[in-house]
Amino acid sequence: MMIVKPFITSPTPIQTHTSIFSFHSHVVSFTLSTICRVNSLSMNQSSYFKTQEQVMGSSRSELVRFSLLVDDTDTYNYKACSIPMRFPSDDPSVPTPTELSWINLLYCGIPSFKKHAESDTSVPDAASKAELFAQRYAKILEDLKKDPASYGLPLDIPLLCRLREEVLKEVGFGDIFKRIKVEENAKALSLFENVVRLNDAFQDEGKRLENLVRGIFAGNIFDLGSAELAEVFSRDGMSFSTTCENLLPQPWIIDDLDTLKMRWSKKSWKKVLIFVDNSGADIILGILPFARELLRRGSQVVLAANDLPSINDVTYSELLEVLSKLKDEEGRLLGVSTSNLLIANSGNALPVIDLTKVSQELNYLASDVDLVILEGMGRGIETNLLAQFKCDSINIAMVKHPEVAEYLGSRLYDCVIKYKEV
Repeated sequence: MMIVKPFITSPTPIQTHTSIFSFHSHVVSFTLSTICRVNSLSMNQSSYFKTQEQVMGSSRSELVRFSLLVDDTDTYNYKACSIPMRFPSDDPSVPTPTELSWINLLYCGIPSFKKHAESDTSVPDAASKAELFAQRYAKILEDLKKDPASYGLPLDIPLLCRLREEVLKEVGFGDIFKRIKVEENAKALSLFENVVRLNDAFQDEGKRLENLVRGIFAGNIFDLGSAELAEVFSRDGMSFSTTCENLLPQPWIIDDLDTLKMRWSKKSWKKVLIFVDNSGADIILGILPFARELLRRGSQVVLAANDLPSINDVTYSELLEVLSKLKDEEGRLLGVSTSNLLIANSGNALPVIDLTKVSQELNYLASDVDLVILEGMGRGIETNLLAQFKCDSINIAMVKHPEVAEYLGSRLYDCVIKYKEV
């Protein structure tokens, strides 16, 4: 199947960059989680699939289309999934090579999820339930290999993730990575002040911005949704500073950093919305120092986090707890007021996000936003890389799946910073 590369004019051969895994003594690892409710996982019918509103429960307010998305027209139609799984000419009853590659990717992650589920002490008889999860989710993926429409259409990345979360919830798990998230948040909290002091030491605004961006990339590499990375981090951990130093060199696969620097030096955005990603170093050592810099420059900042846990993504409630530990008695982040920092519940419950399904609360807070940032591979590449907004936007993430690298024509562990000015 032909791979569509919407941005790349001269693809770089895929290379595995091994030096980024030169882990040192100070470990900063991270985490994952879940959602959903189903009646029977034995049926392989499209009726099994539930909408995100059903997944999140009837007590929640209706999810709505993100107001800053460009309206659909004859020439533009928003689709959450960035990577085309099939074309009209493909046989609807036969999975395409791209669909098979993503089904296999999710299949390879089952042992890691099972391992974390087994160690969830909050769930009685966790080991047997973890085995049940592994069997049921594997069966679903096998069904999809035989009939790509068996659990609803379109067969895409959000559907594959949602089915996994539904199975975890159905067998009795709520947040299988909670313990790891707590541990990794504690490690990252201990490093926060030093990371911020190093950023503040840059007198040149452009160099400070670049250092902050590199910090986001370094934090974002931890992803327990990647089977390979989950194994590496379980075994070795990670040094945040070493990862910063060993990022793949520029030019990155999508690299608008110089353009962003020029915009950054001319004018501050009035209000910035950041869809955040992972717990641990990602949010604490990557995003929060960046958000603090925006606050210092006079911007109002909204951080939008998941409503419910999924993989190691930070949730709304967890982010509130992290900030309570970082702020001083006067509500400052190392000298910078947080009076213009808002935390929003995005309404999301997956490691990717469909922007036609966000909370009304978030839409209200976004009404006067002039910069949207989608951080992380799930939100910024696998979904929403092609999204068009009514305001400036930034997609920023690291490529951590070979399937994503193939789509982009990039190196594994390459960096993406796509800046679009309206």
